[in-house]
Amino acid sequence: MELKLISYDKNNLKSIDLGDNVIIDRDRLTMIAGPCSVESREQILRTAEYLKSLDIKIMRGGAFKPRSSPYSFQGLGFEGLKYLREAGDKYNIKIVSEIIDPRDVEKAYDYVDIFQIGSRNMQNYSLIREIGKVDKPVLLKRGMNATISEWLMSAEYIALEGNDDIILCERGIRTFENYTRNTLDLAGVAVAKELSRLPVIVDPSHGTGRRELIEPMSRAAITLADGLMIEMHENPDKAISDGFQSLNFTQMKELVTRIRKLHDLLAK
Repeated sequence: MELKLISYDKNNLKSIDLGDNVIIDRDRLTMIAGPCSVESREQILRTAEYLKSLDIKIMRGGAFKPRSSPYSFQGLGFEGLKYLREAGDKYNIKIVSEIIDPRDVEKAYDYVDIFQIGSRNMQNYSLIREIGKVDKPVLLKRGMNATISEWLMSAEYIALEGNDDIILCERGIRTFENYTRNTLDLAGVAVAKELSRLPVIVDPSHGTGRRELIEPMSRAAITLADGLMIEMHENPDKAISDGFQSLNFTQMKELVTRIRKLHDLLAK
């Protein structure tokens, strides 16, 4: 594997400035949270308001939802992106959301602060090349069946188009283990940081698929990673999608408090 554009360089580690003093790099802890799916305007406004109270500065939310079953909820599309942008502007929170069609990249530009490329699209080369042409950061999730080399090469594809503001996200890989939804590969985080100069965050919600495992895996993850991406919902048991791997508001507050304390201890 030959990395030309994102290869590790201790003198040139990537720092991504989103404005409003929101910076993603290896020197600070980044927290991203929000629902799996955008369900309504009111839901997103309430979520953004709560995240603001927790001093979480980046909200995730799925407007386009590529699902395994064509009969599952596919998201609200651009209507959902409008709700996210409204909430982001009202509460001064940055927005990250997944775009799944290269034709939608330009149209979605004004709605998101970070373009997300999801696991299923990590090797969708038409999409990643198109997103590589924009001047906004990209959150690149590792494919569920991808090797570390393939993950980093997808980042190279993006950088080759001119955009190296890339955040790598480990979200678990598919193995023979079926107790968890995926197997969270924390060794992969260490390798990605060893080989690339990019910040690396962890998604323990998809990485485990089990609500009770999100906090312990978050604690383990921040010993290696530069941040966390957590799914949360005001009432997970009534969520349209992935409620089983989402924290409620109270659980999210408890997690954030404990993770920040642990991060401060590790930083000493």
